Amino acid sequence: MTSTFPRRTLLRAGAATLALAAAPGVWAQAAAKMRFSAAFNEQDMRADAYKAFGAAMKSDFELQPYWSNTLFKQGTELVALQRGNLDMANLSPQDISKQLPAWSLLTSAYLFRDVAHLKKTFKSEVGQTFIKLARDQLGIEVIAPVYFGSRHVNLKPDRVIRTPADLAGIKLRMPPGEFWQFLGESIGVNPTPVAFTEVYTALQTGAIDGQDNPLVLSKLMKFDEVTTQFVLTGHVVGFDLLTISSKAWNDLKPDQQARLRAAADKALDTYTTQFEAKERDAVAALKAEGKKVYAPDVNAFRTHAQKRYVDKYGREWPAGALERINAL
Repeated sequence: MTSTFPRRTLLRAGAATLALAAAPGVWAQAAAKMRFSAAFNEQDMRADAYKAFGAAMKSDFELQPYWSNTLFKQGTELVALQRGNLDMANLSPQDISKQLPAWSLLTSAYLFRDVAHLKKTFKSEVGQTFIKLARDQLGIEVIAPVYFGSRHVNLKPDRVIRTPADLAGIKLRMPPGEFWQFLGESIGVNPTPVAFTEVYTALQTGAIDGQDNPLVLSKLMKFDEVTTQFVLTGHVVGFDLLTISSKAWNDLKPDQQARLRAAADKALDTYTTQFEAKERDAVAALKAEGKKVYAPDVNAFRTHAQKRYVDKYGREWPAGALERINAL
């Protein structure tokens, strides 16, 4: 049957088809997706940081976030990255240390003095050593640490705390698990495993003497209602890691990799500044309530805790790494 379309129309359609065929990058960019998993919910401040990161990278890929572990359960993300079932994750350093014992150094008490020290460490030569270990042995690329608050001791008893010896006999709630229980031991308390949802009641009834969490979270959960004081021990600078599978990372071109690192740094720096402001607000609010908020002899705590960690885990750490991080 003879076509009824004018020859000029057919020529225009053919040219358009050829133009699209000659530009596969357009289709590739539109189809590129990065599945991202995080344990926290969408209302968390970190979610806003990741959304800003995704917006900055939209010309390179579409970030598909799955909040509250709706895609993979917490603790299974690393294996999902390694199997290619997940592209990116907000990953716990404790999860990395389970497969790579050398990383247990980065989860130890009193390693980082504050968030600035944390960031400086990961940018430093010794930090890059740990990132290379993860790249070579686990098949992941660690992009940047994601700070979420320093842990401080929060007590019901009105006891002055200056050194670890002052915490002797204190039943401090710590999350279940070997890592958390040893963390409690390292600062001098009697660690007591209690589910997070039960902490308020346990404090209220006296089943425990205290708990440790970042101040912002402690205030949010109203633990100040059933306690008398916050001791600014800062025994752990809490952080997770923006991580990408090696396969997804290697699929990016060098200029895309550079943009990704820059976008991550910018989004996380903005978020960290906002979070630190909330920490200062929490201190002011607690003091306004009449709660005791003070710093102990942090050097005494650091010396005590680091010795405990070196004795238990030091043989697994790269030689000299602790000293190099301390010196930064």
